[in-house]
Amino acid sequence: MALRTRPLGRTGVAVTELGYGAMELRGQPRGPAVRDEDANRILNAVLDGGINIIDTSIDYGRSEELIGRYLSDRRDEYFLASKCGCPLSSPPGGPVPAPHDFGAGNVRAGVEQSLRRMRTDRLDLVQVHMSPSRAQLEADHTIGTLRDLQDEGKVRFIGMSGTLPNLPDHLSMGVFDVFQVPYSVVQRDHEDLITQAAEQGAGVLVRGGAARGAPGEDKGWERGPLGMAEGVARARWELAAGDELLDGMSPMEFVIRFTLSHPKMSTTIVGTANPDHLASNLAVASKGPLPSEVYERAKERFPGPGDGVGA
Repeated sequence: MALRTRPLGRTGVAVTELGYGAMELRGQPRGPAVRDEDANRILNAVLDGGINIIDTSIDYGRSEELIGRYLSDRRDEYFLASKCGCPLSSPPGGPVPAPHDFGAGNVRAGVEQSLRRMRTDRLDLVQVHMSPSRAQLEADHTIGTLRDLQDEGKVRFIGMSGTLPNLPDHLSMGVFDVFQVPYSVVQRDHEDLITQAAEQGAGVLVRGGAARGAPGEDKGWERGPLGMAEGVARARWELAAGDELLDGMSPMEFVIRFTLSHPKMSTTIVGTANPDHLASNLAVASKGPLPSEVYERAKERFPGPGDGVGA
């Protein structure tokens, strides 16, 4: 079954409900080694499977380079999103995340580096990374720089990869076409803000809908999913007796379809370097949202916005 699409806010673009996150292609030292032939295989399988949006970042190691090498000849088949404010290179052994710079010089240099790496003449979406404050964005003239890059045809739309506590301020600025936010059944902190963003006409990319969603042997829960305190996600799942909601679904299917059940999100970004996992994710996404009664039971069991259980 073909993937469904949803409008990406006011952009006029329709994106598949399942997107591909390229962080798993970052390579060493931040992740496992990725062979070029494996990157080629997975990236082309993403497009062959019908996904039409790819999200990456300068922070994701080799991912931009690999996208350029193996997908530049298929550039018109996908909506390409990257990020800005990132250091142009992260020295091994440095802090994670490395300090970001949202000033005009670094934002411009980052966008132009991304264009070269991905062998393209435009980035469909550039998202400000790491959710800086409104005051910092204004002091650094970040939005003006991105507007200039838009005028030059190098950037189509401007986005924010945002989180609490700064996300409400980002919404009030009225300048972002797209927001990327963390959201899953065990991390519902931003649920109402997804709705607010969509009601303002912005598209919403969900990240972490699988990586922060449910226990699994390949998920690294003993380390704690990115952005959450160690063990918090597993504890929330177990406290809510999440297994009782599965009704024959795998935990991964449940959490992906929970994310798809939010009526205002545009796409959920899920990353993998494993072709079998990609095929499974495609099959799950093709099933669409959870049955409404299961979705409502899940929201009753798992803490929601304002319940005092932030990341």
